[in-house]
Amino acid sequence: MLKKESVRRRLEDDEVGITYTEFSYMLLQAYDFLCLYDRHGCTVQMGGSDQWGNITAGIDLIRRLRGDRAFGVVYPLVTGVAGVKFGKTEAGTVWLDEERTSPFRFYQFWMNTDDREVVRYLKYFSLRTQSEVTELEAAVRDEPHRREAQRALAEEVTERLHGTDGLTRAQAATRVLFGGPIEGLGADELAEVFADVPSSEIARSELEGEGKPLVELLAETGLTTSRGDGRRSIEGGGVYVNNVRVEDTTRAVHAEDAVEGRFLVLRKGKKRYHLVQIRR
Repeated sequence: MLKKESVRRRLEDDEVGITYTEFSYMLLQAYDFLCLYDRHGCTVQMGGSDQWGNITAGIDLIRRLRGDRAFGVVYPLVTGVAGVKFGKTEAGTVWLDEERTSPFRFYQFWMNTDDREVVRYLKYFSLRTQSEVTELEAAVRDEPHRREAQRALAEEVTERLHGTDGLTRAQAATRVLFGGPIEGLGADELAEVFADVPSSEIARSELEGEGKPLVELLAETGLTTSRGDGRRSIEGGGVYVNNVRVEDTTRAVHAEDAVEGRFLVLRKGKKRYHLVQIRR
């Protein structure tokens, strides 16, 4: 370890130095490689380029203690615009496990890729030909607002991980954000889609019988300033319940309107959403 320039440089710098955790990390990873070799016959370890020193330490340990050859494969770190690497310890992490990152969130992660990074990610993560990537690169340059490259990346990676069904669900959930039909989406998926919009609760008892006047609910959620404002908004064609336009100013909301009895999605205009959770 002391022969490695990165370690030696840190030790020689009185201000920076090196912590015990950093110093021992390489030893522990090298020993881990040895254990994998002994238990499972593992002779290859892969990782990001920042793991090169740790991997070669394990290779050296296996050579010294077992007299055998082991190998390491490293690749450039995947970083964002800010230069921060993708990793489980970073903010905004996406997971391959659907239980930790839903297909919708996974799809949205790639759809939100910065224009400056999307072509590089296509080269890393997609199986498109060079000519196809070149065409998408031109689309980013000439029509960035269409986000064709991001969509191509999101669709391919999501389908590979979550299958055709997962991709279809993610696309359906995405369309809901832009006013598409809610039919086919479950309550859990709706909660995922509208996790970042304003929300409130209402007791189921308030929706039973004759139901609750929509103009009253709009005012209570803050989508309108008053019942009168709600009526005018409905008359103007700007109010939606579960993304279906409401035309009757006397419309009441019932428990049966809630998706799986749990959520109502209210919308005013194109983008002002409010999620109402039904409390039993």
